Amino acid sequence: MKLTTEEKDLLASIEKGEWQQISDFKSESVRYKEVAKNTMLKNKRVNIRMTERDFVHFQKKALQEGLPYQTLISSILHKYINNYGKTSTNKVP
Repeated sequence: MKLTTEEKDLLASIEKGEWQQISDFKSESVRYKEVAKNTMLKNKRVNIRMTERDFVHFQKKALQEGLPYQTLISSILHKYINNYGKTSTNKVP
């Protein structure tokens, strides 16, 4: 069987012992599946107004990332509201 470069890198990483087993894999697996399901659940529609300049920037960035611009905007809003990457402890209830 021929492996891709990515698969070879992954195999080498595993063989070097760079991976660690999760202590409670079963409950972590359930938790991450629930998070993934909720992340993909999009049941509200929102209309916002922004400058054309900002909109064009969103479109360009989304194109660079290989995403629809709506997905990029939704992701940015989600990260902001959940304080991802922030040191602030002030979370929105």
